[in-house]
Amino acid sequence: MASKTKKTEIAPEMSLQQLSIAKQQFDQEIELLANSVQQLQAARSKYEDSEECVTSQKSISMNTELLVPLTGSMYVLGRVKDANTFIVDIGAGYFVEKNGKDATDYFKRKVKFLNEKIEKYAKLLQEKVHMREKIMMALSETSLH
Repeated sequence: MASKTKKTEIAPEMSLQQLSIAKQQFDQEIELLANSVQQLQAARSKYEDSEECVTSQKSISMNTELLVPLTGSMYVLGRVKDANTFIVDIGAGYFVEKNGKDATDYFKRKVKFLNEKIEKYAKLLQEKVHMREKIMMALSETSLH
């Protein structure tokens, strides 16, 4: 009787085939959410790195030579003209000139926003995993009967 109650909590009248389809759908949703969380974490990491770079530039003096990346494997020699002015990629091909404080604030806001999204998706992911586990239990109960 107890096993019937557990199945009823999930889907009172779902057949084995319907439960299998529901499990597949949850598997797909879980994979999508997990990938989304990973992508958001990667974006967050880039913003955190950018914030660190802005902060570290404060210690660089004028006319210091450095390598400026043109591609992943090609650089040109450059000199620091102003260690407190940055060109920030704000997305969609738009760039904005910001001073150090404004650039740091921008990156902090982006990190905060992404943390909120990651938390929201992670919570949703946990709920989906929990529901899939319930469906798997109902599947095993149904297949035993």
